[in-house]
Amino acid sequence: MLEHVESASNMIHDAMVKWVSDKKIEVLLSENASALPCHLSMGVAIKKLIKTTGLPIVTHDHDFHWERGERYVSAHPEINQYVDDNFPLLLPDVKHAVINTFGVETFKNRFNIDATLVPNVMDFNRIYGVPTPENQFFLKDLGITEDEIALLQVTRIVRRKGIETAISLIDKLDDKKLKLVITGNNNDDENKEYYNELIDQIHQLNLSSQIIFAADKVLDHKDLSDVYAHGRAATYFSTYEGFGNAFVETVLAKKPIFVNNYKPVYMQDIGNKGFETVMIEDGNLTPESVQQMSDIIYNPQRCLEIGEYNFEIGKKYFSYDVLEEKLSSLFKF
Repeated sequence: MLEHVESASNMIHDAMVKWVSDKKIEVLLSENASALPCHLSMGVAIKKLIKTTGLPIVTHDHDFHWERGERYVSAHPEINQYVDDNFPLLLPDVKHAVINTFGVETFKNRFNIDATLVPNVMDFNRIYGVPTPENQFFLKDLGITEDEIALLQVTRIVRRKGIETAISLIDKLDDKKLKLVITGNNNDDENKEYYNELIDQIHQLNLSSQIIFAADKVLDHKDLSDVYAHGRAATYFSTYEGFGNAFVETVLAKKPIFVNNYKPVYMQDIGNKGFETVMIEDGNLTPESVQQMSDIIYNPQRCLEIGEYNFEIGKKYFSYDVLEEKLSSLFKF
């Protein structure tokens, strides 16, 4: 297999050398391809390209194979060694950008390399999450009436998203007018195991009329802005995230968010910025936290105030202006 990977990487390398020459490329950005071995041949080819051409490169490393449990562990030691030798890209003069403080610490502790923290950002100058003629029927299409309240779970259906906690919140709030809209699909849920557990939970709690799996309807709209436009607040009870795009997205949409202190990122990269949220620990919905969430959900004016307050903080820390400052430093060679 390794011979096949090497052969494929040589083909990719040769094609990239031609592309670099034809397009007069002066610098490369490797977008996670040199960090996570999803495409072995591509990652190795990029390494060979840098060795061949000496081109300056920035690797934008989102996550690493050792963070993914058994997913990238082979029964063959030779393959594991091959992955370790090539991911991440550890050549002289490579500049590494990571998306969280944990990544900075990882590079320092494992490789004695100083990586640059570049948080995920969004365009805080765009109009986002507001009602428009195009999205005005979104809730109606989901069977949600005007006197009902939609809470949003804007994630894929995978175990680490903590969707069972959001379902438990609906149960504890004990209001038939509350609906949980889950926007993502379960394509990444192996054997649909987690999805089936959620279905069992919904049936046991008698919440079938209040939990809405909306992936098909969401596909009918141009982007998630249409979804956020009609939600009262968002749930984000993840246990693990590389960053937390859905958190920043909710802030951009000026909606309150209820969050679990997910590892290894939330408090040291997002939660310490001063956002007003209701945060829980270890997926534990205490009576106090549920009451705090209830106080926000049933107070539309408070939702608006929190949305505006958090938006200004998000703009300060996670806007394109922040990215521009980081990039101007990274791409100086």
